[in-house]
Amino acid sequence: MGKEKPRYGGQAVIEGVMMRGENKIAIAVRKESDDIVIEEKEMNFTSDKYKVLGWPFIRGVVNLFTALIIGMKSLAFSANQAAEEEDEEITAVEMIISIMVAFIFAMLLFVALPAGIIALIQPYIEYNLILNLIEGIIKISAFLGYVIVISRLNEIKRVFMYHGAEHKVIHNYESDIPLSVDNARQFTTLHPRCGTSFIFIVIILSIFFFSFFGRPPVLQRIMYHIFLLPLIAGSSYEVIKMAGKDNAPGLIRFLSKPGLLIQKITTGEPDESMLEVALVALKNVLPEEERKEIAQ
Repeated sequence: MGKEKPRYGGQAVIEGVMMRGENKIAIAVRKESDDIVIEEKEMNFTSDKYKVLGWPFIRGVVNLFTALIIGMKSLAFSANQAAEEEDEEITAVEMIISIMVAFIFAMLLFVALPAGIIALIQPYIEYNLILNLIEGIIKISAFLGYVIVISRLNEIKRVFMYHGAEHKVIHNYESDIPLSVDNARQFTTLHPRCGTSFIFIVIILSIFFFSFFGRPPVLQRIMYHIFLLPLIAGSSYEVIKMAGKDNAPGLIRFLSKPGLLIQKITTGEPDESMLEVALVALKNVLPEEERKEIAQ
């Protein structure tokens, strides 16, 4: 058996795709002129310097924060490519404000709102497990509602199509078929290692972990959510990591199925130009010798 291929991944950005390799990232963005602009950055991951940060469960938290930082910088780059064509540019201050607003909104929607509803109904429900299940249902409903609402926006529809392109290209790479637009097109837009599936796993595991904390007051319940986030994120990362393997256990595949279904909303069928952009991003994070092998 040959050496297992590295597990690459990325995210959709505005009119483009970011791919993350073993030691670099590449962002490919399609401009109105039809040219593809590429941004490459070498990455020195902290887990490479400190082995403890690469341990199971710990690495999930490290990867989450790394992915958030890389993701926001990638979005800023793609947004500035669009802004340049309108003689504008997004400043660092504007980006920081956007991140803060997004964080506050997420805390309100996925932490404060469910905790507040639970505080209202818990005097009428005897079992803590039922309360946590209801809280989980509220979180899932809030997440689904949010995704469905934003999926109606034309700009987000295109981002979701690029999301589909990213998944198709990753599937193409992980297969034994040469990388090309025609070959990538045949694959599904769903992928078990997707961030959408990760979010769903976080919600499921939160039901389990929070069942050990009884019936705290609403503010205390919110604080538990925040303090336990690293543990839940680390555990969810390990589940997603196993889900991406061909020999994933049945329970892991079962936990992944709802996330795959939600991806039917968060991914769209890409056109050829989007697949081309995703391929450019992926090829630019491959090792030099591998790039030469697939060069046309």
